[in-house]
Amino acid sequence: MYGIEPALALGSLITGIVWLVHRIAKGKAEGKLPLTVEYARSFFPIFLIVLLLRAFLVEPFRIPSGSMMPTLLVGDFILVNKFTYGIRMPVTKTKLIEVGEPERGDIVVFRFPQNPRLDYIKRVVGLPGDTVRYRDKHLFINGEQMPIELNGQYQAEGSGMRAMGSNIGSEQLGDVEHAVLINPMKPDFDPMHCNYLGHQEKTIPEGHYLMVGDNRDDSNDGRCWGLVPEENLVGKAFFVWLSWDWKRSGFVDFGRIGSIGD
Repeated sequence: MYGIEPALALGSLITGIVWLVHRIAKGKAEGKLPLTVEYARSFFPIFLIVLLLRAFLVEPFRIPSGSMMPTLLVGDFILVNKFTYGIRMPVTKTKLIEVGEPERGDIVVFRFPQNPRLDYIKRVVGLPGDTVRYRDKHLFINGEQMPIELNGQYQAEGSGMRAMGSNIGSEQLGDVEHAVLINPMKPDFDPMHCNYLGHQEKTIPEGHYLMVGDNRDDSNDGRCWGLVPEENLVGKAFFVWLSWDWKRSGFVDFGRIGSIGD
């Protein structure tokens, strides 16, 4: 098991045990503590508080790719709500309390089913029980085409320059309206690497979700590799707290700070 959360849990456990054992053996000793115990007493509350915040409230992530452009840009730093889809035990991820379920249009961080050490971020487009299809740059959900209104060419910058030539549009995804990028020069599916949805309709089983990137023609998503099981969900992205891109003029874009989707 890898990652910051297991490291924080291990740090909390070791420092807590060292401090507790010394307290039991020596009592509330006066004077200077041994250096190891002093470090344990200092770091234990820090490890524990950070662990609890990350496990139950919010966790920060950085956007490394352009697959969710134009909604999220390379270099955006976001916060993810960890309790929207249920409260889980740290490290084991066993669900303790049911809170809510993903809704169509949510932007969700999840563990990549083919390699759970990797975190992905995409938009929920298919819910359990839906029939879904992708054809001619459009999603079809339960037989209904999700409309896209194109609004001209996207003005790419910084690390997102590979999106140059794409059109920006607005997709109505159920009750949610959001921006998408469409590259009319690319096929719907890469026949070498995009094998799940292909040109066929699929029904989503219970406990699974179809996740798709807003940058429709430059996103490695569920259309290619399949569905995300409920236990792989990490949380719902809700806030950009910093946007820093070395390849962008001015590096920091303060105008991007705020709720995602506003």
